[in-house]
Amino acid sequence: MQSYQRVLILREKESERFLVIWIGPPEAEAIVLRLQDVKASRPQTHDLLRNVIEQFGGRVQHVVLNDMKEGTYYARIVLDVNGETVEIDSRPSDAIALAVRADAPIYAEESVLDESAIQLHEEGDVGGEGSGGGESKPVDAAELERLGAFKDFIEGLDLSDFDERKG
Repeated sequence: MQSYQRVLILREKESERFLVIWIGPPEAEAIVLRLQDVKASRPQTHDLLRNVIEQFGGRVQHVVLNDMKEGTYYARIVLDVNGETVEIDSRPSDAIALAVRADAPIYAEESVLDESAIQLHEEGDVGGEGSGGGESKPVDAAELERLGAFKDFIEGLDLSDFDERKG
């Protein structure tokens, strides 16, 4: 809470691969407000976007983290507008904030997971980037030190609430 950056951690369903995404405080707050069912007195930006989409006959089908370039994630919002699929380029944090408001699934391309996912092994060791499919490359000491806080945080997560919420 002392820094101006927040971390969003996405876990692959039925796996121990995680994507760690640095996001800004406004986007983090927008996501947390919805996940904690906090009602704002007026629509927030992502509520407004969802409302506009719905007023024009659309719905958010899903969002997908579709690319990673030079350490930056890219995302697409996939809409159904009157039976036609429309894709919109987006920052991942905005796409995810919209997805949680629209109860839409969040996906990541396999190539993004393979390149960027962090994997926790059964013994709790952190696997490096590109550790997809259970085959992890060796992680050097500097990388382990950088990821240590994430390892502790991830190991302490209780994700049962999220699984129950979506059924």
